Parts: sequence; C-alpha cells; structure tokens
Amino acid sequence: MPEIREYELFEVHEPVSQTIPFVYNSPHSGRIYPPEFIAQSRLEGIAIRRSEDHYVDELFGSAVELGAPMLAANFPRAYLDVNREPYELDPRMFDGLLPPYANINSLRVAGGLGTIPRIVAENMEIYARRLPVQEGLDRVEAVYKPYHAALRRLIARTHVQFGFGVLIDCHSMPGNVRVAGCTGRPDFIIGDRYGTSASAELSRAAIAILEEMGFAAIRNKPYAGGFITEHYGRPSRGLHALQIEVNRAIYVDEVTLEKREDFAAVADAVAAFMRQMADYVEKFAGDRALAAE
Repeated sequence: MPEIREYELFEVHEPVSQTIPFVYNSPHSGRIYPPEFIAQSRLEGIAIRRSEDHYVDELFGSAVELGAPMLAANFPRAYLDVNREPYELDPRMFDGLLPPYANINSLRVAGGLGTIPRIVAENMEIYARRLPVQEGLDRVEAVYKPYHAALRRLIARTHVQFGFGVLIDCHSMPGNVRVAGCTGRPDFIIGDRYGTSASAELSRAAIAILEEMGFAAIRNKPYAGGFITEHYGRPSRGLHALQIEVNRAIYVDEVTLEKREDFAAVADAVAAFMRQMADYVEKFAGDRALAAE
C-alpha cells in the first residue's frame, strides 16, 4: 500500500468558481494506509478496510462540477476518525495516562469507535498491542486538527459568499442495515440530528427527491449524524448540516470491496440528487427556514 506521507492527508477539490452554497465532505473514504499503521495492526488486506466508506468520494465527486467544493480524506477511518470529538480516546488502548481533557466515557469509546478506533466493522480488533499515548495525541495534532481547519474554512467561506450554507456529510452503510417498522432495506438515510443540525424542510426535500427517484429513503434511523453534523449544523445561523448514508450493497461487492457493474449508474443518480438539492435550495434561498435568522 502506498505510504500516506507520499500524499496529502486530505484533498480539497475546488470548482472553477463556487456557484452553489454547498460544501461536500467525505471523511471516511480514505484508503491510503500508513505502513507503520499496518505494522501495528493484527489485520491486513480486506479485513483492515472494513471501516471504509468505500468509494464515497467518487460517488459524490460530481459535486465539484455542480459548483461546490469537496473535502475528502486520504487517510483511513481505521487510523483516525474525524467524525468524533478530537479526544474521544479509549484508555484501554494506550500505554500511559491520557490527559484529563480526554473523553474516555463516551458511548462511541465504549463501542471501540473513538477518535482512534479500537475495532473495525464486525468487531475485529485492530491493534496487536497498546499504543503509546503520545502517538494517539500526535495523530490528533497531525491529522484531525488540520482536517477540521480545512472544513471550517470551506464552510465559513460559503457562509460569507452566500449568506448561508449547506454541508453534506457523505457516508456509506452496510447492506444488511434494517430499520424497525420498515420492510426491506433503506437505500439512503438522511440524518439531521433529529432536526437540530438542519431545517426540517431541507431534510424532507432530500427524502422526497430520493423517493421520487425510486429509492427507499428514511430519516435519522439508525444514523442521525455524528460529530461533524452535530458540530457544524447551526440552522438558526443559516448553517445546515445533513448526513447522507448510501447503502453500499447497491454499488460495491461487500466481500471483495470491488465496484459493482452499476457503480456508474449509482454515481449518476447521486449526481442527479445533488443537482435537485441545489435547485431546491436556490428556489427557497430567501426562505426564513434556510437563510440566517
């Protein structure tokens, strides 16, 4: 696998000029694994990749052609998860004491999915032995903080240019996800932190667009949005954040992690969704529910 230091930790894909008040973010699609990380891990090959949001950056890549910037991680989620607080750290993973400001008691830490994850999907332990505390803190400084600084700049610039902004946080979910009370699997889940990170009108529009395209789409269950959606969504200030989960079974083979033949068709459908979302926001840009109050 290529060394991560040969590449940028993340990339900002910019349109020639930003013409829509959207920022797209793909924090979990990184697939460049540092060799020192692989050496620390008891997992290898496909097993270590189970936490990736496979090819989500490519699924949503046409956002740039639509006139929106896109931030995409190159580092893998298994190495560091930017969709967490900066210091959600599990003391069981480290040699030495964590600093007092570390959040060691969150539900995500308890589940093994903190800022430095302990497991990948299917509850497989990542590390063969404990990590030095300083290494965990260094990852936060070197990877987490620059990533969020870049995301903040994009959101702030969009807010200044348009008077409001919409962050779309792009993810994928396992194909076996089921929702209580619903028959069949959802193709998409739109998360708005139960109405706190974006206007209800925007969430309902996203659901309606997807359903009109023939997809099964639901809101908030079981994925309402993580730290990014919660942290950056401020609807009262005209800053809206939606998380979108794509069922990866519709575009990738979950055993081999290879793209399915209809990957391009799914990407085209995602592009059509993004265009319609941009049209909706342009139409209702002056609405009190979208603009800053």
